[in-house]
Amino acid sequence: MDQIRIGAFLKELRKEKALTQEQLAEQLNVSGRTISRWETGSNMPDIGMLVELAEYYGVSIPEIINGERKSRKMNEETKETAVALAEYSSKKVKIGKQKVVGLLASVFGIFIIISALTAFPSESSWGSVYSVFGSIWLVVGVIFMLRSVIVKRRSRILIVLGCIVLLFGAFTASDYLAVSQFHQVPRFRYEAIYDSDEADRVVYKTLFYTVIRENPGTENERIYIEK
Repeated sequence: MDQIRIGAFLKELRKEKALTQEQLAEQLNVSGRTISRWETGSNMPDIGMLVELAEYYGVSIPEIINGERKSRKMNEETKETAVALAEYSSKKVKIGKQKVVGLLASVFGIFIIISALTAFPSESSWGSVYSVFGSIWLVVGVIFMLRSVIVKRRSRILIVLGCIVLLFGAFTASDYLAVSQFHQVPRFRYEAIYDSDEADRVVYKTLFYTVIRENPGTENERIYIEK
């Protein structure tokens, strides 16, 4: 492939249309410097741009690559192949971007979850709020990564649902362990009941069990699961 010859041919085609490099650059939505580099042979258009140049000048892609006219008629089969290659290349780039976005979102979600569970005390509801927020980011990240590797939508939905169930199970198990083994207030509670008749007793409701906290803030404090 003679890039100098190709560049001279591209320059000839431009002059046939009576265009300056700047005018052509505007038509193709590239910079004037890019046109100059093509025509001097210091750089080559990519496959997608070759398709546009061939259509714009009314020549075939092989003619551009060979640096001379062989036929006035566009080789449709070659053009379709080049378009397919360009679409494939664009799809690969898109898939790569989805993987990166998915990975970053997943890492960010995990970071938020870990930070929420370690930075906020179990008594604070913010720990559960930020954990749910981090879980959303994690699930979004999983969705993006799945879109880049799994074609079937049903399979992606099932995996995402499985991920949500696993997160729910992990939060429930960690909360139960914190209450039963470390005598902490459950983070993922939906209600805290303060009885005016029993000021030294608080009842925490979760989806699966009820936690009793007696004598909060004193040496005799007790936290246990109601049987």
